[in-house]
Amino acid sequence: MPRAKKRSVYDFAGGQQGNVQPFSDEDASIETLSHCSSLSERTSSAEEAGETEEMAQEDFQYKLKVYIDSTVDKSAKTRQGALDGLKTAMATKILYEFISERRMTITDSIERCLKKGKGVEQCAAASLACLLCIQLGSGIESEEVFKTLKPVFKTILNDGAANIQARQACATSLGLCTLVAEDDIMDVYATMESFESLFTHSFVREDGSRPSVNPQTTQLHTNALLSWALLLTICTGNVASYKLTNFTVFRHLPKLPRLLENDDVSMRIAAGETIALLFELIRDVDPEFDYDGWDSLCEKLNALATDCNKHRAKTDKRKQRSVFRDVLKAVEEGDFQSETIRFGTERMVIDSWVRKRTYDAFREFVGSGMNYHLQANEFIRDVFELGPPMLIDSAALKAMKSSRLERHLYNAAAFKARTKARNKFRDKRVDVGEF
Repeated sequence: MPRAKKRSVYDFAGGQQGNVQPFSDEDASIETLSHCSSLSERTSSAEEAGETEEMAQEDFQYKLKVYIDSTVDKSAKTRQGALDGLKTAMATKILYEFISERRMTITDSIERCLKKGKGVEQCAAASLACLLCIQLGSGIESEEVFKTLKPVFKTILNDGAANIQARQACATSLGLCTLVAEDDIMDVYATMESFESLFTHSFVREDGSRPSVNPQTTQLHTNALLSWALLLTICTGNVASYKLTNFTVFRHLPKLPRLLENDDVSMRIAAGETIALLFELIRDVDPEFDYDGWDSLCEKLNALATDCNKHRAKTDKRKQRSVFRDVLKAVEEGDFQSETIRFGTERMVIDSWVRKRTYDAFREFVGSGMNYHLQANEFIRDVFELGPPMLIDSAALKAMKSSRLERHLYNAAAFKARTKARNKFRDKRVDVGEF
């Protein structure tokens, strides 16, 4: 019987027979070296990335040091650029460790720019003071900063001969810094009285005559009113502050509607939102609260919610009507149009006038970096009761992200729903009247 012919692995696989050499030790060692080489390359790449990131961090901190040194330069333009550079850095990054070591140096620079600077430089310094307090959070460090800057803020704010833009900036910055760093409730009320002494000058008099106030001063009064309302949101922590808050509310609630007749749209909107805030705070204490001037107030709010006066700008009327529809609901029904803020994998609901005023105040200084601060700034997360920052690695974050198609479909559906809702509630009669 003929001997069976040996078949190679290629014959079993359906291929042609060839000269196949067995897998030798040399091949195994070559493959092992290949794996080790690729692993080494990945390790070296990770190390290089880490070194690159560390170098970028060192360069960034070097720039910040240059900015801090430049805030005392003889050139006003150089100081202005340095202040703007520090503002941008603090608004977009968390720099607590770096800033904490240099906080008094930065504070001295801010104080010097506020006292000796002019106009725009003073505004930049005032904004930087707020961002510095936001970075440091509520505690001894920010209290030290505010203790130095508070007298300067108040001096500029109450000085009628000072630059009006600087006074406007100090009105806003003093409010937020007090919110973050003031530790005595009586000092908070003293600051609120400083704001009251300003915005009450815009009240329409009892005889119906209007005060003669220029637009720049009206903006100062508007900023003072918004800061006053911001501080009112933190005056409800204990029985004593409740009593003081109720006294403040009842003292101002009959007078604030006079601001609704102001010629400036920003002042009218600020007054409307403050009135809604006052009603929300007093109803938290007394759900059966009954206001004597209810009918006349609702008439004014309704008139502003459907305003179609031709002498007012169309954009101003549109913004005013949108705001005062919500204010009217708040006064009549105690309702609030909630809004959802999404940041990273989290979300926050703005569900009250108190939270809205607080959110708007922080966003005014942080700007586009607000979502980042909501994710990573422990102080801001504590203010909005979001808990400690969530630590999510890049792989988990990538897995949570929706695809481009899913985002497109979601946005299309949201746009369609928003259009339908707007068409449903749009006041056709007002539009025709404007046309």
